[in-house]
Formats: sequence, C-alpha cells, structure tokens
Amino acid sequence: MSGAAGTGHVFPEGTADCHVHIYGPFDKYPEVPISEYKSPDAPVERLLALWDGLGIARGVIVHARSAGRDGQVTLDALKAHPDRLRGVAVFEDEVTDARLDEMTEAGFRGVRINMMQLDGKRLYQGGMGLEDLARLAPRLAERGWHAQIWAESGDIVALAPELMRLPLDFVIDHQGRTPATRGVGYAGFQAMLDLLKTGRWWCKISGSDRNTALGPPYADSAAFMAALVETAPERLVWGTDWPHVGHSDETRPEMADLVARLFETVSDPEIRRRILVENPRTLYGF
Repeated sequence: MSGAAGTGHVFPEGTADCHVHIYGPFDKYPEVPISEYKSPDAPVERLLALWDGLGIARGVIVHARSAGRDGQVTLDALKAHPDRLRGVAVFEDEVTDARLDEMTEAGFRGVRINMMQLDGKRLYQGGMGLEDLARLAPRLAERGWHAQIWAESGDIVALAPELMRLPLDFVIDHQGRTPATRGVGYAGFQAMLDLLKTGRWWCKISGSDRNTALGPPYADSAAFMAALVETAPERLVWGTDWPHVGHSDETRPEMADLVARLFETVSDPEIRRRILVENPRTLYGF
C-alpha cells in the first residue's frame, strides 16, 4: 500500500487515475491556442512525479486539443511509459490505418467526443463530434477502442439510441457533467444511471470541482457520485482531471479535496479497490 501524500488517505496498490491531460514542453510540442483557456506547462514528468507522491501507479492521458492537433505529445508519453500510461485520442484531421495501429500498439484505447453544452449553449469549441465518430467507428471497433462522451447527462441520454447503433462501448466524462444544482433526482442523470446497466457504458467519477455550486469540499457533488457507486460500481473509474485547466487561481481544486471526496463517498474499501484498480484494468488493458 502507498500513502497519498498530504491527503491522509492510502490508495490501494495498482491505483489508476483515469482522467488527466499533459501539455508541453512547448518548445517540443507547441501549444495550439484556443479561446477557452491557456494551456499550462504540464509535461508528463510533472504528472508522474505527482502520482509518485500520491501513491498512484498508472493512469490515462486524455489528449487535449490545445496540446497539439497530431496527438504526438500523448503518443510519445505512452511509448516512453508503456507500463504506466494509456491514452484517449482526439482526431481533428483524417487518420490513417497505420497511425491508428501505431497508437493502439502504444496504448490508446479510445477517442473523446465533444458535445458539451449547458442550457443549449456550447461550452467548448472544436474537437470531435458525432459525425466524426460515426465515420471512424468501424475502424475503432476493429482495434478495441471505445468512445468517451463529453456531454451533459440529459444530452447523453437523448443521443444514446443513435450512439448505441455504433459498434462501440462508451465512457461518460465527469459524472455526466450534471450541474449539482439540478439535484440527483434530475431526470437526465437518473436515465444516465440506467445506461450503466446495459453493459456498454462506463462512467468516470470525476469532475466534482466542475459540477459543484458550493466549491470545496464538493459536498453537493457527493450525492451524484454515491448514486453512481450504488448503481454500477463495476462500470466506474476515477480521475483527478489534473492539471485542472479552465479554472481560475481561486477555483482550482486542491488534490487533497478531490481525494477526500473519493474516499469519503466511496467508503467501502473493496468497492473502492474495484473502481481504482480492477475496473481500469478491464477498460484500459493495464
């Protein structure tokens, strides 16, 4: 067992942080400027040092648009650390079969689809959409990839029939990105829970800092995490969302708060181990 430095909690051996991003160094991997945020200096070495301090063994880099259109920074990180890292891609250009094979061999296991909006307003521009996914789906399925869906729970449920016609499994970002103010009884969230019972959907219990209305320690997000754990603990993985892009200095979460939310809400150590160790093994092939 390893200690999570500064948090007072101990992660089980083999814990995976299943949602992080890396950026830079920018002299080697130039930033692609976007309007929503400025990319931080967060190379893979910083990520691994953070994990070592927390006692986290491995994890999943979700490639960020601003980290480079070609995905090379994430591909190089996976090749350098094959035992510790897996990846989720974003394609903004056509991708060849040879490139897909190279990425699969390196440890990519999915693509991220951006359909994130709240109250009809798109929050982030660019990225892959549903048409992109439909075009790529047969080639992704051949390689055992899944689709990671970045959208609000009600929108996910509305799109689910169309998505489930594709030959893929699906991973939901950040607890369905449901604003905590809507309450755990919100119809979109409740219907999303039912998707997890189909055997084709997974969900990340992450994003408490993005869904909260109260701020740390994110008590208003706890009910959503608890409902997910009660519904389908065998279909959940956890992530920190490091380095927390888009936050201001005032709202950027402390790792201790995110770890505490996990341990306090998922209090059963066997269920916690399943979410942190066993499920990532199944989903990402560690």
